[in-house]
Amino acid sequence: MAYWEDFIALPKTLTFYSFFPSIPVKEWDKIAKSFDETRRRPWKECLDFIKGRKGIALDIACGNARHLIPFACVVDHVIGIDASEEMIKIAVRNARNAGVKNASFVIGNASFLPFKSNTFDSAIFIAGLHNIKGRDARIKALKELYRVLKKDGMALISVWSKWQDRWRKHFLKEFFKLPKNFGDIYISWKKDGMDVKRFYHLYSMHELKRDAKKARLKIIKAWSVKKASKRHADNHFLMVKK
Repeated sequence: MAYWEDFIALPKTLTFYSFFPSIPVKEWDKIAKSFDETRRRPWKECLDFIKGRKGIALDIACGNARHLIPFACVVDHVIGIDASEEMIKIAVRNARNAGVKNASFVIGNASFLPFKSNTFDSAIFIAGLHNIKGRDARIKALKELYRVLKKDGMALISVWSKWQDRWRKHFLKEFFKLPKNFGDIYISWKKDGMDVKRFYHLYSMHELKRDAKKARLKIIKAWSVKKASKRHADNHFLMVKK
């Protein structure tokens, strides 16, 4: 798509584009404001990855831009993409309020990234892969990440663990049933009086590594951390390279 050649070359000003307005993400649009109010602090793992990055960066499933804003402080230009129009509106506002001038925002689908190949020096895909329904679509998203990274480009990926404290018993019971889509679950957002069910596919580390390798991503580092869990890790991280 030739227009993305021009897009990447735009002056470093805050811009907003929409190419996929029809993606059905009503649940994320509904919770966007509440999400923003409760998800402001960037994760340490992301800040550590961002340090020293240069060139053009990509934040897939950027949400409210809590990780994009520190990314913008170190790279020449960063693009945030999210399927939720309301999330993108909030991300634009938050970036402007933070004084960010070198960012662009796109409403789009992680499984069909609207960027030319070999564009980005680095990328983050934080807590977004697990919201894509269907393994084929998730692998497609990882393949898209591989495609848009430059040679030797680096990326940080995170997903929720199925063995975290909150869901461990649920998935231990499911394990013996051997369901086809083991790891799939709908989790309700119940803040601010809402009850909005969102799709998740919770991962094991083995499964995450397998899918990343399927997308030809080279695993540099893999680790798990506890964010809300006390006993068992609730987030898996991969640092990968093209």
